[in-house]
Amino acid sequence: MDKQKINCTVETCKFNDTNTQICLLKQITVTPTQNCKTKKPDESMCSSYENHSL
Repeated sequence: MDKQKINCTVETCKFNDTNTQICLLKQITVTPTQNCKTKKPDESMCSSYENHSL
């Protein structure tokens, strides 16, 4: 597991290294989006997100 990488393109997240597009956290929490059953990526979201300006 220590070789796992989390790629991220969310530039507003304070854990995103925008130069490499890699999440700087060792782990993230992914949660389901409520009442969303599209069978596409929008059914989940990164709950570890924090805005870089906060």
